[in-house]
Amino acid sequence: MNITVFGGAQPKEGTREYDEARLLGKYLAERGHTVLTGGYMGTMEAVSRGADEAGGHVIGVTCSDIEEWRKTRPNAWVKEERRKKTLTERLLGLIEGCDAAIALPGGAGTLTEVSLMWNLMIVESLSPRPLALVGRGWQSTFDQFFKEFNSYLSKHQQELLYFTEDVKTAVNRLENFKA
Repeated sequence: MNITVFGGAQPKEGTREYDEARLLGKYLAERGHTVLTGGYMGTMEAVSRGADEAGGHVIGVTCSDIEEWRKTRPNAWVKEERRKKTLTERLLGLIEGCDAAIALPGGAGTLTEVSLMWNLMIVESLSPRPLALVGRGWQSTFDQFFKEFNSYLSKHQQELLYFTEDVKTAVNRLENFKA
């Protein structure tokens, strides 16, 4: 399967967050999955690196908007670049190009990616596929969201997301899904 990984650009090599993202890339590649990331630093770099080091294929979905804003280039572990002009095109490339997605902790960009993918599945513009959110932060955020806005969300809509404590559990749950 093509698995997109969302996550923040902040984690640095040597941190727990970077190591967990690198482990995720390794687990995905060892199971024969192709990894898609935003292609730059932080979580994207760590996942790409882990997948590449395990012999996997890494696709970076990059864009001019990010490179002009952040003055950056794709990370060294991206083997195939799918270049887009705008951030919006990049987001759609990451979402539409995957059979499943896993979100690691991140900021506003990661929340946007998760929300957009989830909403596209809700309105059936995107066929349902696994969208795993890793970590307590996602669980507590969405628990509060579901509680406060319950009348706006059906049980089916809520069930389009699944929550895991760690990357190993997220990858293992993908094994139950057939693309």
